[in-house]
Amino acid sequence: MSDRDASDEYEVGYGKAPVATRFRKGQSGNPNGRPRGSKKQRPYDGVLGQMVTVREDGRERKVTAAEAFLLHMTKKGLEGDGPAAREAMAAIEAARASRVASGDEKMRLVWRPVAPGAVDSVLEPLKMAAKLDRYRATARMALEPWLVEAALARLGDRKLDRHAQEVVVKATRTPLKVKWPEWWEVLP
Repeated sequence: MSDRDASDEYEVGYGKAPVATRFRKGQSGNPNGRPRGSKKQRPYDGVLGQMVTVREDGRERKVTAAEAFLLHMTKKGLEGDGPAAREAMAAIEAARASRVASGDEKMRLVWRPVAPGAVDSVLEPLKMAAKLDRYRATARMALEPWLVEAALARLGDRKLDRHAQEVVVKATRTPLKVKWPEWWEVLP
């Protein structure tokens, strides 16, 4: 034997790590443990979430790897590669469907064209007026009593003439529920 003590002699090999590098009793080799939810995470999410630099029209910008992949597939599809175009469209539709399914959408835009001066489509959802005949496209709208009261309060010291008062009474859905001002002449 050499200068070493008998206590320093031990066998090193498969399953027999050196004593100095072994874990001490009661101490874990992984003190923080496996991160929560790491089993749920897909391995390609980390790759596709990385930022890459893309050059478009001589300018560089940073995008995610997933976006760069879609840009590349779309470019190939526009150049005439049919399978690439189908693959790009399928990926876009899948991403859109998963976003809707997971509830990531922040808002939903509804576009309704409105002819100039037509406010019927706005008055009803805001409960400012009611359509008198729901089944006719040209049905007359009648103002709600609270709206008439609010409009009259905004007049301040100004007063409506008799003809304007008649128009307001006819345009009110339930004129008997309105608290008309003292100066009002045309009562329902």
